[in-house]
Amino acid sequence: MEAFPIIHTNFWDAVIAVPLVVILTQILKWIFPISKPFVPGIANVIGLIISIFFAHRNNLWAGLFMGVFYGNAAVGLYASLKTQLKAFRGDK
Repeated sequence: MEAFPIIHTNFWDAVIAVPLVVILTQILKWIFPISKPFVPGIANVIGLIISIFFAHRNNLWAGLFMGVFYGNAAVGLYASLKTQLKAFRGDK
């Protein structure tokens, strides 16, 4: 057994998984009244589910590791896009 798992990041990680986490999180926010402090945790849970059961199903440690990255990258992407849109519109 290796000391650290070999984790391959690929096209799936950047182009499909992270936007999918953002979209699923937004859908859950529309369906259920979710408080703002819980949204990053929900994004991490969705990222873990996608990573463990779909992207890295043969390696639990890689799934856990990358699932947290999926969730945090999705939160960062959403925050960045929201900030850019507010700046473009001239909102304070």
